[in-house]
Amino acid sequence: MGDPAVPLFSGAAVSDGFGRVVAAVVCGALLLSCIVAFSYLESLHATRGEFYALSLFSAAGMCLLAQATDLIVVFISLEVMSLAVYALCAYLRRGKRPAEAAFKYFILGSFASAVFLYGAALAFGATGSTRLADVAIAVGRGGPAGTGGLLYGAAALLTSGFAFKVAAVPFHMWVPDVYDGAPAPVTGFMAAGVKAAAFAVLVRILVSGFGPAGDQVVLDWSRLVVWLAGLTMLVGNLLAIPQRSVKRMLAYSSIAHAGYLLIAVASMQRSGAVRADATQGLLFYLASYAATIIGAFGVVAVIERRLALTGSADDLSSWSGLSERHPGLAAAMSLFMISLAGVPPTAGFMAKLTVFRAGIEAGLTPLAVLGVLTSVAGLYYYLRVVVYVYMYPSGKGEAVQSGRLLSAGLAIAGCALIVLWMGIQPGTFAALTQSAATSFGR
Repeated sequence: MGDPAVPLFSGAAVSDGFGRVVAAVVCGALLLSCIVAFSYLESLHATRGEFYALSLFSAAGMCLLAQATDLIVVFISLEVMSLAVYALCAYLRRGKRPAEAAFKYFILGSFASAVFLYGAALAFGATGSTRLADVAIAVGRGGPAGTGGLLYGAAALLTSGFAFKVAAVPFHMWVPDVYDGAPAPVTGFMAAGVKAAAFAVLVRILVSGFGPAGDQVVLDWSRLVVWLAGLTMLVGNLLAIPQRSVKRMLAYSSIAHAGYLLIAVASMQRSGAVRADATQGLLFYLASYAATIIGAFGVVAVIERRLALTGSADDLSSWSGLSERHPGLAAAMSLFMISLAGVPPTAGFMAKLTVFRAGIEAGLTPLAVLGVLTSVAGLYYYLRVVVYVYMYPSGKGEAVQSGRLLSAGLAIAGCALIVLWMGIQPGTFAALTQSAATSFGR
């Protein structure tokens, strides 16, 4: 992770520590999601090679997206990732929901891509280049005469384009329906991989392209990100509270977690040690969230398979008495819920701690306090799942069949171990990312 940066494609991308960590998170998410999907698809008699080919295509786009330093390469990798994910959402051709989810994601995703392209065009018009290094030089000099407005417009549009991908408010409308309609293993991969890649390229554009020149802030984009973070944390948590479907609850929860990650992004407007701490907090959060959300959707996949076989509806009542039917799944789901809530000694607690600390160091104390308060509110809907799992009586004796759950169980157990390891021994992962965080954006 700490090896020197290596230019790729004649400087259109770079293999640096930051990009390598994000690529490792994406590849880990791909592996765990495919392991979950193996038994899930087999039980529904839907195993086809196209699923894994599309997953590999999307992961390749994510990895290149995290390392792109040219806006044209960013767009190409964005489309490689997005088109494969659209197809994965509609992979299960059972009923209307998967097709509706994919179509809605495609239409709104195309709009977000158009917004990004408009921002890239403004950046090119103001600087004469699509390379982030050239954009940074122009921003540091204040840009050619009369181009200040173009640079501000470019930063705003580029941020808005990727705010859609990270599910920030008010660009979050697609998330509940898409997460609910897509197969559970695909939803877990989207929540982990797409979010990691989108945050990586958003940070690279803002810091490497529109970041401060030394200690001097020429173009202050942090105010926009601060407002996005505050709205996203509030709206995500408030809308998750009344949800009865666990998949929709996790969808709104992912919106809230995007808000916490945006605290780290806003903190990167500062330079030096503050930016390094914020970068390290962002990388830690992305890794811990990936393990937690894939594990949670792995358990959801097991329950979803049973619901598909019995024709039952997705509701909290379907989780009643899970501890009696399958104690292992119940314990794993409870661990993932308390990690998402930020309760020690889990990875989620350490992730939120590092992000909030970075916000305070950057002078964003009110935003960090808002993050703490919304995290407390989030305890309600996370612990409600645990209550149904352990304290409500079992339904009609519907047992989770374990004949084809070996691969899903291995993935869920692996995610649980990662969540505990990153919560109890956070210094190990922090050491892996320290050099990447220190060197990024210098």
